[in-house]
Amino acid sequence: MTEPAAGTPALEISGLFKKFGALKVTQDINLTLQPGARHALIGPNGAGKTTLVNQITGVLRPDAGSIRLFGTDITRATPERRVALGVVRTFQIISLFLGLTVAENIGLAIAASLSLDAKPWGSLRDDDRVVEGVRELLERLDLMSVAQRKVRDLGYGQRRLVEIALALALKPRVLLLDEPAAGVSSRDLGMLLEILTRLPKEIAVLVIEHDMSLVFRFAQQITVLVGGAVLVEGSVEEVRANQQVRDVYLGRRADV
Repeated sequence: MTEPAAGTPALEISGLFKKFGALKVTQDINLTLQPGARHALIGPNGAGKTTLVNQITGVLRPDAGSIRLFGTDITRATPERRVALGVVRTFQIISLFLGLTVAENIGLAIAASLSLDAKPWGSLRDDDRVVEGVRELLERLDLMSVAQRKVRDLGYGQRRLVEIALALALKPRVLLLDEPAAGVSSRDLGMLLEILTRLPKEIAVLVIEHDMSLVFRFAQQITVLVGGAVLVEGSVEEVRANQQVRDVYLGRRADV
């Protein structure tokens, strides 16, 4: 990908449509993320959030509309090509090598990003790029103290951090965090939020989340989907104050 011109959006979604038979699951969705954006995508179950993310990542192809990454049209690109270009997603259900250590999981992800995945793990320990990358991510995600523990022995909150470390190992330019707070205890939620605030500032982050305490504390902009369409988009303050959002999604509680 050539170097984008100054001011080019990191991700630009225009007029995205997707339907399954007669059911319209995304309808004329427009969404723009600037480099360094901290953006949340929220909405009730069935709103179309997963379908939209699947279109961004290439799992589903839209029926109409376009998706551009730093000005390059990726609407028809494969999921693998999108990852190579910098669109990386974490998943609501964590998929990790539970029998390997935290460091080994991260090391294998770094090796894959360097096209070293065919090498045995033992030889990767001698690759300075892998060793330095593992150390950097362990420090960034506060995982150094559990680096040599097997993932199966970690709590759910720490597993979430490992998953984010694996995503960062792939050098994302746009990072999609798919319900990072799902299954995380209230005790660990503060830890997760603190780590999210330390994500590299140049990465555009789109978080898909039901936990509104995390959304309101992390996001700068919020898009609300209802029935496959954008109901409203705005700042945290604007979305919290929007009566339609209160009625349809947040409810009428005074503390939202």
